[in-house]
Amino acid sequence: MAGQSINPSDKTFLGRDTVVARRVAQPLQNFFHIEAAGGVLLILATIVALVWANSPWGDSYHHFWETKFDITIGSFHLGDEAHPFNLELLVNDALVAIFFFVVGMEIKLERVAGQLRDTRVAALPAVAAIGGMVIPALFFIVFNTSGPEFDGWGIPMATDIAFALGVVSLLGDKVPSTMRVFLLTLAIVDDIGAILVIAIFYTKNLSTGWLLVAAALVILVMVLRNLKVWYTPLYVVIGVFVWLAVFRSGVHATIAGVVMGLLTPAKPLQDAANLDILSPFRPDNDVVPDPSTARRARFEVQETVSVAERLINSLHPFTSFLIIPIFALANAGIEISGSAISEAVSSSVTIGVIAGLVIGKPVGIVGATFLAVKLGISELPKGANWMKILGIAFIAGIGFTVSIFITTLAYESDVLQEQAKLGIIAASILASVFGAFVLSRGSVETEVASAPEAEYSPS
Repeated sequence: MAGQSINPSDKTFLGRDTVVARRVAQPLQNFFHIEAAGGVLLILATIVALVWANSPWGDSYHHFWETKFDITIGSFHLGDEAHPFNLELLVNDALVAIFFFVVGMEIKLERVAGQLRDTRVAALPAVAAIGGMVIPALFFIVFNTSGPEFDGWGIPMATDIAFALGVVSLLGDKVPSTMRVFLLTLAIVDDIGAILVIAIFYTKNLSTGWLLVAAALVILVMVLRNLKVWYTPLYVVIGVFVWLAVFRSGVHATIAGVVMGLLTPAKPLQDAANLDILSPFRPDNDVVPDPSTARRARFEVQETVSVAERLINSLHPFTSFLIIPIFALANAGIEISGSAISEAVSSSVTIGVIAGLVIGKPVGIVGATFLAVKLGISELPKGANWMKILGIAFIAGIGFTVSIFITTLAYESDVLQEQAKLGIIAASILASVFGAFVLSRGSVETEVASAPEAEYSPS
């Protein structure tokens, strides 16, 4: 948690009273346990990417991420002639799928044992996400009614989960945990919607066969889970094949991570109150436990914590401090020139993207949330007010990497792509600034009396 100090055992290197441990190792460990640290690394990676791409060595940026490689087993190739596999795909389709896997587990955990277990509460961010997809697309279409420019209507629909959560984490206690869950759920529904849009409208070569393979593997996971098969390596292997099937189907492979995350068990297998297996290990017991009893005790103790919680705890540092910064480094390197900026200022594509993300997102999210509350579909989360909802709605306008990905699918023209990307950068910066300002102001606002709060019990 933010600001929490870590106290390692004095039996480890970190716990020793040495100069290196006290001055270097322990401060670093504390830094990496502060939630905002992931946001700091994300912003630094973005700055490095922009500086690198616009430096005299800018060509090396693109050449590096376009480095091709392949995995071949017999006649099978990971990539194909039309879409050869490279470092950029490795990051965007493979590594980021792990991030979406963690996000999917967080949503599942909140849905089963946390703040979203009330269906009426869970409905609110889902409804808000729908408004946050439809309205931005309409804003874009207002400025691009026909021609090849029209094809970019899906660009402002997306929310970049990593960047959005990074900005929120930097605000610390000004954003209640309930609002972070609201944003997380909204963003994942938003991105699932964007992925469906990509699959339906922007996928030119959809492979039904591979999709059926992916569906069959997902059903296999559900069957194994219901049979109480608890061998994690088996699920890892199946998960890899689910990813491969989705990747080869033409659908964006990150959806495989979301699906596997949502299928991960979020309830403990064992009740902590029934750990009779530990009796041989008590100090007043003269029985010396054998290796078989020790293994059984380890399993019983481990299973008092759900699989989802254990995996989140293991993978969260890896995704926050490695995968997402690498993701930003691979995608944020957009060339910015004077001529490109002057053309973008008068471009309907650039204006449409900015209008969709900076205006359309807040209008859609706040409007849909207001209707959901007024119609009795759901209630505002505990600790929320309309200023905080507006702030989160602005933050959701950070489309960035997902919007950039849709841009590459929507436009074949390099000119239109450049105009759209500049609009995405400008919109993401504006959305971050507006969102941070409103959220910091929202902390002093009073709750809206007409919008009752949802009462959450601690998970």
